[in-house]
Amino acid sequence: MRELIKQPIFGRRFLGHFWSLIGVYWRSPDAPRGTLLLAGAVCLELGTVYANLRLADAERRIMDAVQDKQATVFLAAVGLFAAVSAGFVLASAYRIYLRQLLEIRWRRGVTAYYVDHWMTERALCQEKLHGGEVDNPDQRVAEDVRDFAASALGLSLSLLGSLATLVSFGGLLWTLSGIWAVPLHGRHVHVPGFLLWVALLYAGLSTWLTHVVGRRLVPLNFDRLRYEADFRYGLMRFRDNVEVVTLSRGEALERRNALARFEHVIRNWWQLIAAQRRLTVFTGVVGQANGVVPLLVAAPAFFAGLITLGVIAQVRFAYGQVSGALNWFVNAYQEIARWRANVERLSTFAEVIDATAKDLERSDLRVVPVETPVLRLVDLKLETSDGRVLIDGASAAVNAGERVVITGPSGAGKTTLLRAIAGIWPFGRGRIDVPAGVHTLFVPQWPYLPLGSLRTILSYPAPEGTFPDTRIHEVLRLLGLDHLTTRLDDTAQWDQQLSPHEQQRLAIARVLLNEPEWVFLDKVTSSLDDEAEKRAYTLLAERLPRMTVISVAQRPEVAAFHSRRWTIVPNPVGTASFEVA
Repeated sequence: MRELIKQPIFGRRFLGHFWSLIGVYWRSPDAPRGTLLLAGAVCLELGTVYANLRLADAERRIMDAVQDKQATVFLAAVGLFAAVSAGFVLASAYRIYLRQLLEIRWRRGVTAYYVDHWMTERALCQEKLHGGEVDNPDQRVAEDVRDFAASALGLSLSLLGSLATLVSFGGLLWTLSGIWAVPLHGRHVHVPGFLLWVALLYAGLSTWLTHVVGRRLVPLNFDRLRYEADFRYGLMRFRDNVEVVTLSRGEALERRNALARFEHVIRNWWQLIAAQRRLTVFTGVVGQANGVVPLLVAAPAFFAGLITLGVIAQVRFAYGQVSGALNWFVNAYQEIARWRANVERLSTFAEVIDATAKDLERSDLRVVPVETPVLRLVDLKLETSDGRVLIDGASAAVNAGERVVITGPSGAGKTTLLRAIAGIWPFGRGRIDVPAGVHTLFVPQWPYLPLGSLRTILSYPAPEGTFPDTRIHEVLRLLGLDHLTTRLDDTAQWDQQLSPHEQQRLAIARVLLNEPEWVFLDKVTSSLDDEAEKRAYTLLAERLPRMTVISVAQRPEVAAFHSRRWTIVPNPVGTASFEVA
């Protein structure tokens, strides 16, 4: 955070991050369509500037007709004003419409990019290697991408409009400034573009002061996103584990922790609203004073009879447009501060994803797909993420169709071995040969239950609809889950409705439905009684007799359902030997 505070708003780091994020969508296949939408939005943005220029001229005609008491000219000028106003309204409406169409396409492209790069087999490694560097990746994908796309378009198009306004109305102010002389020490001095120089000076001073007053908003908005996400994540954790928390009588502690996280939100909010109050007061004073400046400058020329009332109206309109364009930074400062925080969060997230990929490439632990139907461990050493050695010098092989059980005390590294075989554990060295092109399924002790219907959960990781209901009913009956056959269309929080032994039987049902060629079971029957455990392994052997099974087991009874055994034996020095039988 201290590094972020020291970074300039548009420093080299920001520009590099911004350019990388821009390229995510604008180098994608959808970029040509986005280019057409952007071109349309730009044309309409410039069209509104031109319409404003015509409105200024129409207002001059109206005021001159009022001053000269010419009713016919007045009505004609009002008609012109109405026609130009209608065009301005239409251009403004469709300008926003096209911008929103592009915004959703941009958001879709960037969201898909982050989802594709985050939700991979490297996600666990990212958490283990860089978990402390990136908080709440879900919020970064959902909210920061949305705000980045909206602000990038809104700020860039409004900046374009401001520059076009500055050129158009700046030229008009320069022309109007030549009509009268500026009184100075009893003389009348002609200053080319006097009104334009006044606007430039006023806007430059107010912009610098705005940055001085509001620069604290950048780190405060960064913290706001982080604290809000931490608070929300804590509430979600309680919701997802409400039964365990209630049984543990941990509600009071959860409440204290939730309120403690919320205190960070409140403290940051007070700091944020104080900074916004200072900025709002300052920009309000600047805006009110700015409305009087053109009148103070033009009034002496009007009193001297050098300009008409219509010219004063035109001057005020033009000065307001130029001043608004020059004050773009002042008016957009708070959004820029929020947007910079979005860019920073998305960029650091992308950097961590890339760093994880590079860490895996540099890892001395290699998982190599081979054409032979053999899983082989070659001089394998496994460590924890903090460097503690679990297994050292393991060498073994499993042929297709074999059934191997992995045993050893808790914490010896059995689950870590499965992670290494799956290619999601980079800590260690050695080589693991895995059969290429085979259907493999890893089943954890407690199955993941995705959002959706019970049919979706049973089919996972295959998509819903892969298996006919008749087959799902049969598998449920075989595993004693008949009571669920009528609830396949129900959507609920199944991880809270199903008991632990029901969840583990559901995991076995997934294996029977998906029919993998190789399956890795991590203590998947730990909550089943002896009879249910025997039934589960018997079904796997009967229904999928050619399937290769590698099981991690805590209970010795599981070994009876396997033909071979790998045993991890802890040594006094803290490591473990690897015995094959």
